[in-house]
Amino acid sequence: MEQASVRYIVNDVDAAIGFYVGQLGFVEVMHPAPGFAMLSRGALRLLLSAPGATDLNGAPGGGGRALADGTLPVPGGWNRISLQVADVAAQAAGLQAAGVPLRSSVVQGVGGRQVLVEDPSGNLVELFEPILPPAAG
Repeated sequence: MEQASVRYIVNDVDAAIGFYVGQLGFVEVMHPAPGFAMLSRGALRLLLSAPGATDLNGAPGGGGRALADGTLPVPGGWNRISLQVADVAAQAAGLQAAGVPLRSSVVQGVGGRQVLVEDPSGNLVELFEPILPPAAG
């Protein structure tokens, strides 16, 4: 099966694993070093990297490696993965009850309803409930 991978920079890989596995139904594929983990959900692989992380030998890691000028990647922003759900209002209510920050309320868009939630590092995840058949994929 072909997979698409998205890398998120996170402040705490263990906290991010807990959020994505415990709240959003991802499965941990591997967590070979403190600063990196790979999760999956369907055809999506989520690569979690901590800024400035090193491998098990202490060498700079890949996704969290500083640029040549020393700039470290940081979490956050507005880019996001979008996960299809059956009932976005119920999902949002459950996440909010669990203490997950919502950046938006449930809103109606062109193809469906959506809500923006934040992972423990402030990265966005869009939960999307399609209302038009082509939007369901």
